[in-house]
Amino acid sequence: MTVFAVILAGGSGSRLGQVRKADLRVGGRTLLQRVIDQLGLSHETLLVSTGRDGANGGFGIGLTDLDLPIGGPLAGLIAAASHIRETAQPDTILLSVAVDTPFLPDNFVPRLVDALSGGARAAQASWRGNIYPTNAAWRVSDLASLPERIGAGTAPRSAKALLAELGAVEVDWADACDVDPFANLNTMEDLIGLSRRARSSEE
Repeated sequence: MTVFAVILAGGSGSRLGQVRKADLRVGGRTLLQRVIDQLGLSHETLLVSTGRDGANGGFGIGLTDLDLPIGGPLAGLIAAASHIRETAQPDTILLSVAVDTPFLPDNFVPRLVDALSGGARAAQASWRGNIYPTNAAWRVSDLASLPERIGAGTAPRSAKALLAELGAVEVDWADACDVDPFANLNTMEDLIGLSRRARSSEE
């Protein structure tokens, strides 16, 4: 079984003044670097979805969105699946990770992969009832037809809707983490709070 990961880093950061989230620093490291460090995957299996601009910060394999009438996380997922589908084996798994998840748990990869090994078609991360559809695991074989389905207007329009279509199982980290490991960054208040959390964890 081969496991790839795509870091969804193509957002415009509109609520942060149009800054590129991947470049923001929390605890002295950029959000992109923190996620990469937590994943612990090799360069060859690490993909970075960059939206339309193609800037991946020098990490992993940068992927721009395909020329399809869709954007956001689903566009990044489609770009990643299209990149690997020609060489993918039937059991190849693709993990998707939001770049603004600086406290991704150490066991993120094995727990989601285990969920698919049990027969599920997809799995999504959660913590105490809060579901994070951009932090998920997918079978590449289930994603291969998405570009054609988007063109035909028959595909789900979001990662959340696609997970529902695939009957995704939920993997809850409440048993392992006292604080939300998937807390993300959308506003300046979030940035301040996550920076304080980083400082506290290092003291």
